[in-house]
Amino acid sequence: MPQKQKSRSWTELKQAGNECFKTGQYGEATNFYSQAIKELEKSNKKNPEDLGILYSNRAASYLKDGNCGECVKDCNMSLELFPFNVKSLLRRAAASEAVERYRQAYVDYKTALQIDCNIAAAHDGTNRMTKALTEADGPSWREKLPPIPTVPLSVREKLAQQSAAKAGQPNQPKPAVQQNGTTQTNKPPPSDKEIKKGQALKDEGNALVKKGEHKKAIEKYSQSLKHNPTEVTTFTNRALCYLSVKQYRDAVRDCDEALMIDSSNVKALYRRAQAHKELKDIKACVDDLNKLLKVEPKNTAALKLLQEVQKKKK
Repeated sequence: MPQKQKSRSWTELKQAGNECFKTGQYGEATNFYSQAIKELEKSNKKNPEDLGILYSNRAASYLKDGNCGECVKDCNMSLELFPFNVKSLLRRAAASEAVERYRQAYVDYKTALQIDCNIAAAHDGTNRMTKALTEADGPSWREKLPPIPTVPLSVREKLAQQSAAKAGQPNQPKPAVQQNGTTQTNKPPPSDKEIKKGQALKDEGNALVKKGEHKKAIEKYSQSLKHNPTEVTTFTNRALCYLSVKQYRDAVRDCDEALMIDSSNVKALYRRAQAHKELKDIKACVDDLNKLLKVEPKNTAALKLLQEVQKKKK
């Protein structure tokens, strides 16, 4: 640490906070970010976005120290100053999840996905919250949710560009394009109108599945994906239908697409494993089941299928 006693600028204090954060000194990082916030608030060049980022960075330190209440407060401040900041949304979601405020966490994860549909952490979080809320509130859990804010398209495009530009900075989640080699981040996100149309067609597909009409459901899911190609569950639902009509290669393809968006999606891993089993690719089947069991070690369906295919290998 520099021994100089002269007062440091807010940018120097922020940098010192970042260095402490990287080495796991979260208490020290919190102190530096607090000093940086005071300095920036005193200065004449107070930029709301810069101040929002400082609050978000301090929130990250609080979160790492398990101080979820202060994390949420800082994220709230950050989002007032810098609306729809993805990092603040994800940090508030993680803090809410830690204290079992699953509805608020779900809303924040879903809001983050409107801005960038390739954030694996947000997809994983949405899946966890869906599971937790279904267990807590039953099938009608969505009715009890607070409203999910609509992110204006202009904001989405601006923030997606900023997110891509800042990919090299400390604490920045890497964009999915680096994780899976796809170029999906370059596509403009679907508009609100397209998302709604896609959801309506997906719901029609779901109703057909319940009636056992899998081929008709495939058509509805395919139409839905034309409107919103970023919805993981549409791919996994169509994969289920392909399994039912014995189009196993198509099922694998849909699961691949789903896993590009959400790398640890349990349904995609399980359905791809089922398809690989039918295609007699036992190694790929076992690989998928092992990946799934890292996410959900007690998944009974996966454990059963793994036992079954390992018997066949002998």
